[in-house]
Amino acid sequence: MALGLSVLMCFSMTACGGGAESASQSGGESNQASADNGGGETDTAAAPVADSGSDSEDKVITFWNVGTEGADKETYEMAIRQFQENSQSGYTIENIPTQNDKYKEKLVIAMSSGECPDMYTTWSGGPMNEYIDSGYAQPLDDLYEKYGMKERFMEGALEQASYNGKIYGVPVKNISIAGIYYNKDLFEKCGVSVPTTVSELEAACDTFLANGIIPFTLANGPKWTGSMYFQCLVARKGGLEPFQKAAAGEGSFEDECFVYAGQKIQEWVNKGYFPEGFNSMSEDDGQAKAFFYTEEAAMYLTGSWNTAAFKTDSEDAGNDFYSKVDWFSFPAVDGSSADASILCGTMGDQFISFNCTDEKLDAAFEFATYLSSDETIDYMVSASLIPPVSGVEDKITDPVSKSIIDAANKASAVQLWYDQYLNPTVANAHLDGNQEVFGLTMTPEDANKKMQEAQTEYLSGK
Repeated sequence: MALGLSVLMCFSMTACGGGAESASQSGGESNQASADNGGGETDTAAAPVADSGSDSEDKVITFWNVGTEGADKETYEMAIRQFQENSQSGYTIENIPTQNDKYKEKLVIAMSSGECPDMYTTWSGGPMNEYIDSGYAQPLDDLYEKYGMKERFMEGALEQASYNGKIYGVPVKNISIAGIYYNKDLFEKCGVSVPTTVSELEAACDTFLANGIIPFTLANGPKWTGSMYFQCLVARKGGLEPFQKAAAGEGSFEDECFVYAGQKIQEWVNKGYFPEGFNSMSEDDGQAKAFFYTEEAAMYLTGSWNTAAFKTDSEDAGNDFYSKVDWFSFPAVDGSSADASILCGTMGDQFISFNCTDEKLDAAFEFATYLSSDETIDYMVSASLIPPVSGVEDKITDPVSKSIIDAANKASAVQLWYDQYLNPTVANAHLDGNQEVFGLTMTPEDANKKMQEAQTEYLSGK
């Protein structure tokens, strides 16, 4: 199926704390945010919406994101430069990046305390929908028409940016799907071929162990990293239907494919397929990458956004490591009839939502258009990112990125990350339980039971 594929999503979510009236304000920052970055803009709560374009307004657009380093940082800074050089709006952008996992906490605190920046990135799905329901995002259909942006993006990316028939986000940065990066030199040294089935993958892991090489690097402190294994195993064992039914209340997260995934994870932990201490390691601090870069680990199951990081880090270090890297999609489960082309991920690494109105909203959206300008897209492609814009495959020459976009083109569907698709309470039950499964402190059956209990409680309160 082409990149314009429709990504399956769940739209019925509960609302988080905070009032919709705040959507007409320019949103200040939480105490944590101020501590992290020195504070931001806060409009007077009593200022009426009609005055949003007045001369007295502070014409600064506060933008929260996770672009703290590398290609992500440069992408946002490039778009800001283009906006400041070309916009006639009179507005400027205050760019406030925060490290990934800290950002998630910061955003939740800001929303629950009734505060919100003018524009901010999210990961679509459940959290984005809750922010919309709470009044912290504006519909953008008219602005998409005004700036001619609907034709710019892939259909699947716009679907993930939509809620209840309206577009609420601007897709940015990258097609992000889970897959396995591998060290070609280590594969060749150990006589290992790219596996196409889980049994072949396990045989490869056993060969690496026999040669003193860690099969997979993993830093599961943030929990979502280990969730990728669970999601991929579930999709390969049962396809999308078991998850869809469980999420809709028509099935259960105690289905056999969920049990299989947990059992397989524990089998791999017991075999030593992961580094010692992996369950408390930090992904953001580069602990997983360290094992991959030093060639102590042969494989790295992670999101495709890391292609750019691998390339940039290799260039910055002045070595040829990136030339040793390639990528393959998670292998099929032996004997399963599930479609092995299905991918887990998202058709846009992040989505920008807007908590402002009138001329400030127009200026903020204008800025967002520069994130998909020809200049920005050319830079992103050169940095091994795959922006979710139409025709991007024609620009890509990097072999790793070509493998990823080829898998995306062939995919029959993309399963949105569990912690984005599900209600946050259910997602947390999954993440917490799965980490314990990795830690061998909870059985797969018990972890799945807790996830199902959280889902049942959530559905009963709808």
